Amino acid sequence: MLFMPAGAASAAGCANETLVPSASNTAQIREATRCLINQERARMGRKPLAASPALAAPAQSFATQMVKEGFFDHVSPTGSSLLMRVKHSRYVNKRSRARYKVGENIAWGLYELATPVQIIKSWLCSPGHRDNILDRRYRDIGVGVASGAPEDVGDALGGDVLSRLRPALQALAGARTRHVVAR
Repeated sequence: MLFMPAGAASAAGCANETLVPSASNTAQIREATRCLINQERARMGRKPLAASPALAAPAQSFATQMVKEGFFDHVSPTGSSLLMRVKHSRYVNKRSRARYKVGENIAWGLYELATPVQIIKSWLCSPGHRDNILDRRYRDIGVGVASGAPEDVGDALGGDVLSRLRPALQALAGARTRHVVAR
C-alpha cells in the first residue's frame, strides 16, 4: 500500500522518512511513521498520537508473525484479531469499565515503497486507512515493523531479486478510550 496527495504528510519532513527498513533500523522507522502520522493529523487539526509501548508490543509481534508465517491480513491464521491482541496487552485494564475501540493499518512494500513516507502516502489514499489515521478520538499509537515479505513474492520476482530488495511490513495499532463501543 503506497500513496498520498503531493505535499501532505512530508511537507515539513520527519527524520528518517525515506529510510528503507532493515532489521537494524526498526526504531527509526517506527518513529518516522508516527511522526508522519502526527504531521498529517496536525495538518487536519487533530491532536498528535502518543507512542504507547503497550500498543507497540502487539503491533510488533503481529508484524513479525505475518512475515514469519507468510500471511498478510488483519486476522492471523489462528484467528487472532486486533481486538484480541490489544486485550492481551497491558494497554487495556481488564478491570476498567471504559470501552475501547481499536483500529489497525497494515502495509508492506519493496525498496523505496517500504519507506515510512510511502507507506503513509498509501494509507492516506485509502479512505478506511485515512479514517484510522485521522480519527479525532484516537490518543495512542503502537507501530510494529518487520523486515521481510509477509507473502511469498519470490516466484513473482525471483529469489535473487528478492534477496537484494528489502521488503518490510508495518503494522500499527491505535486505540481510543471511553464512551466508544468495542467492535
